[in-house]
Formats: sequence, C-alpha cells, structure tokens
Amino acid sequence: MTETPAASPSASRPPGFGSDNVAGISPAILAALAAANDGPMPSYGADEISARVEAKLSALFEREVSVLLVSTGTAANALSLSVLTPPWGAVLCHADSHIENDECGAPEFFTGGAKLVHVPGAAAKIDPEALADAARRNRGDVHCVQPSCVSITQATELGTLYSMEETATLGAVCRAAGLPLHMDGSRFANAVAALGASPAEMTWKAGVDILSFGATKNGALGVEAIVLFDPARASELAFRRKRGGHLASKMRFLAAQMDAYLADDLWLANARHANAMAARLAAGLAGIAGVEIQGEVEANMLFVRLPQPICEGLLAQGFRFYTDRWGAGVVRLVTSFATSEGDVDRLVEAARALG
Repeated sequence: MTETPAASPSASRPPGFGSDNVAGISPAILAALAAANDGPMPSYGADEISARVEAKLSALFEREVSVLLVSTGTAANALSLSVLTPPWGAVLCHADSHIENDECGAPEFFTGGAKLVHVPGAAAKIDPEALADAARRNRGDVHCVQPSCVSITQATELGTLYSMEETATLGAVCRAAGLPLHMDGSRFANAVAALGASPAEMTWKAGVDILSFGATKNGALGVEAIVLFDPARASELAFRRKRGGHLASKMRFLAAQMDAYLADDLWLANARHANAMAARLAAGLAGIAGVEIQGEVEANMLFVRLPQPICEGLLAQGFRFYTDRWGAGVVRLVTSFATSEGDVDRLVEAARALG
C-alpha cells in the first residue's frame, strides 16, 4: 500500500499514524552509515561489517545461520519463498497476509509462478487444523498446484501475534507434511518485545526454516535480513538474490544499518517503545464516547472504530491514518520508535475535542 509522508517534528503538523514506515532513521543507525562511508571497503558483502552482522545474528538466534541482506521486505519475502517452492507449488498463507495483499505479485514472480493458497484462521492467524487439511489437499494430482511451503506473518497484518505455542503447533504440522515454514517478520522485533520470548524460541525452535528479519519499520533506512536456519539453502538463495537484482554492490551500507540495529539491543528498545506508545494510544482513545478499540492491542498497531465526525475531523486537522479497509468506520493506527508521548496525547486530545 502507498504510505503517507513522514510527519514533520514541527508542532504545526500533526504526527503521522499511517504506518511505522513514516518514521525517520534511528540516530545510531544514521551514525553507523556515516562511519561506513569513511574510506573504501570490499564490495558485494565481502566487507567486515557484513561478516560481523552474520556473527551477531548467529549469536542472537543461538545457532549458526546464513544471512543475506536486502533493502526491502518485499525482496526478503519473495526471495525466501523462491527457494522453498517449485513454480508449480502452492504457498499456503492466510488471506490477510502481507504477501497476499501488499506485494504486487512479487512472490509469484520470484518463485516463477507458484500460487498463494489461502488457509483460514481467526485474527489473521492460520488455523492448525485447516493447515493440516490444506497440506494434504491435491497431493500428487498433476492438474493442481502442490502444497510446497507455508508462510506466516509475525506480527500479523491485524496486529495480532502468534504465541510460541501457536508457532510450534504450526511448525509441527509443517514437519509432518514435509513443508518448510517461512516467517514474514517485518515487525518481528515488536513481536519479540511483546511476548518476551527469545528469538530462537520464536523461530527455529518452533519449526521456522527461514525468517525475513525486518529493520526498516523499526528505525533503519532500508534493510531486511533473510535469516536461513538451514545454511544449505544459502548458495541457491545467493544466486537468486543476484539474478533478482537485490545484491547491493556497496553492501556495507546495508550491513552498517543492521549492525547498529543489533548493537546494544537497539532493535528491542525501539520495538518496546513503539508497543508502549500503541498501548498508551489505545488507553487514551478508549475513554472517548463512541470510540471502540477493536480487539486487544498486542504490538504497535491498533484498529479503532471512530464515529464519522471524529474521523473526518482528525483527517481535516492533518492526522494521517488508513481508513475503511477493515470495515466501515474502522481505522488503523500504527506507532513507531519515533512516536512520542506528546504525539499520542495530541491525537487523543484532538479526538476528545471532536467527540
């Protein structure tokens, strides 16, 4: 989807709540980019910063991993799926998944034509029994795409979270069916911060084979890490990344962002702050007559049913958020590492004045 422009820090312009993509860059990451610009370094990922990032991610996930950096979440997801399915395969995913609704056919393109097949479940999360059924469907039928892999989104597009137990249950279904499991983790940091679990427990220990580890929505300029828990897939994926146009020559500038993102747990600090601002926003809006918070706020995203006068009034004042995609009168509000308490209180006060 097209994102709203970043909000100005000026008090004359209301802050943006359309997406965490509207935020700028964490100062530590900006400083790391400047430092990486000091003198030449080997190209195409042969630099020392890229090696350091792989070592840091191996330590974070408590096992040896292979890491391929790309500049967008779309590339991370589509390239990950490309090594998990043949062109005649079915990628089993939820109808509300990001790969289904917001990737402009990139998964189908990079896989050579694999089909995204929906698996139902409440709150944008795949139901294990439905997954087991979909994994058995059309096996061996030459007229049909074949179940080849599964993709889940953490946190989901509705702001909900897969618990460790839920992910492990899906992982067990995948193992029984011989299907690899991909996790779209563009907001993985928000999920880790909210659940208080280790990255290892939330991924490979629960059966995840490949993770798209996001940073762009959480303070980076533009970098995502494809984390492979089976390094044997790394060679093929490296060729696919190059062929797909996503091997950056000056890779050190992607690596520098990820290096700073991981340093001193900046990734978790940013996510905790974003989650806290969403909770503060939900608490403030819940006290306004006619405003209804939809479901539990689990990470940095909330869905709110607003009376029309409040919604129109906020938009007229310059606040930015998405409307109507989730039902009449329901808006999506997203907070980020850069959202301040003042930003949140400003929206709440404006909504209360309009109510």
